Amino acid sequence: MERIYLDYAASTPVDPKVVKAMEPYLAEAYGNPNSLHSFGREAMAGVDTARTILARSIGASSEEIIFTGSATEANNMALRGTVRAAREIFLRSGRPALQKNKHQSDKISINPRQKIIVSAVEHESVLDTAMDLEQEGVEVVALSVDAHGVVDVRQLEKELDQNTALVSIMYGNNEIGTIQPIAEIAKIIRNFKNSKLQASNNKKNPKTNSPNKNKSAVLNFGYSDLFGICDLEFGAYAKAVYPLLHVDAVQAFQYLDCDVNALGVDLMTLSAHKLYGPKGIGALYIKSNLKSQDSKLHQPLISPLVTGGGQEFGMRSGTQNVPAIVGFGKAVELVQEEKKKEEKRIKLLGEYYWHKLKEIFPRAERNGSIEKGTSLPHVLNVYFPGMRAEDMLIRLDMAGIAVSSGAACAARNAKPSHVLRAIGCNPERVEGSLRFSFGCKTSEQEIGWALEIIKRLFG
Repeated sequence: MERIYLDYAASTPVDPKVVKAMEPYLAEAYGNPNSLHSFGREAMAGVDTARTILARSIGASSEEIIFTGSATEANNMALRGTVRAAREIFLRSGRPALQKNKHQSDKISINPRQKIIVSAVEHESVLDTAMDLEQEGVEVVALSVDAHGVVDVRQLEKELDQNTALVSIMYGNNEIGTIQPIAEIAKIIRNFKNSKLQASNNKKNPKTNSPNKNKSAVLNFGYSDLFGICDLEFGAYAKAVYPLLHVDAVQAFQYLDCDVNALGVDLMTLSAHKLYGPKGIGALYIKSNLKSQDSKLHQPLISPLVTGGGQEFGMRSGTQNVPAIVGFGKAVELVQEEKKKEEKRIKLLGEYYWHKLKEIFPRAERNGSIEKGTSLPHVLNVYFPGMRAEDMLIRLDMAGIAVSSGAACAARNAKPSHVLRAIGCNPERVEGSLRFSFGCKTSEQEIGWALEIIKRLFG
């Protein structure tokens, strides 16, 4: 039985050219890339080449690319690393206040409560990490989305405040394909930071603004209060950089423009195995001023999660997975070469498949955005009224067709799709929806075979 794979959003087959590029680093160039001898230099050359390829593909510099063990780790680094660094900066900015204002109160309490904003349709590696941080005292806000899965930017504007350390929004959704207005979100954040900085510059003496200045009380300071009464240069610079904007571009990279400068992002997550590269390797773009010890803050604005040998510019210790990194670089190189052509081909195939699927299931409906340019071309999420997705998936698998009922990372937990619930789907619709996703090996002939099997099974 010939199998048909329609689950490219979960993972992709490794391109033979990627395998060929990796092979020498599995058998011949086996040195530790951090060693100074020729074996180490040979391995590091492979890492450096891959880093350069990734950097150029998103308009970044090489030192802004940090290799991780997965996109999940990269997302964790973005959220946890930002919160950890912001907390330290917050406390540091409060220390001068404690020294200068002890006469105001016998009790002065610094409340290092950060705030992070995510969307309700993020990948589990962002949502679950945010919920975990919430247990540590971080305030978490999940932005609502409309029926198409687009975040409410007006809610974002209302939620931004002086304690917001990070906004994390997925570029293209892995379950329904919805593309988020990242450039618009970046502009909102930029305007907020500018107004916040301007307010700080206009604030003459915050000490006189406190109604409790002559009382013995517990004072809870926000970022703006602390930055106003500590060193002006330190405070002004710190105020200008938070909140950071993190974008999970794992699904979007191979089809959308991910230039970090055009989008206006500070952090971006990428993954190799969604791009016909190997599993077990991801990357996080970190804007150079965020991890520089030479910034005005003399402290990184994002902290490492793994410490030890100081690899990856001190941001991710541990010997690099050289073969996987080399494979990642080659996969990105190949995707970049065919990006526009493949986007057009996949889009036409997806539209053809949906049109034919509607002939078999006239009552079927798409989940997510269907307007031109608002959805990823390779993701198609369909509701089949009166059907159970789990039963359909099993029957299709037995017939040789691989599809999904949601995100692969959550599939074995058998949890209802949080994405479909967030866009307003009732339980029946959630349980009756399947995701089809297409890729490089998907052909019109293969689509035809799949449709014939589906018609035979359910028509």
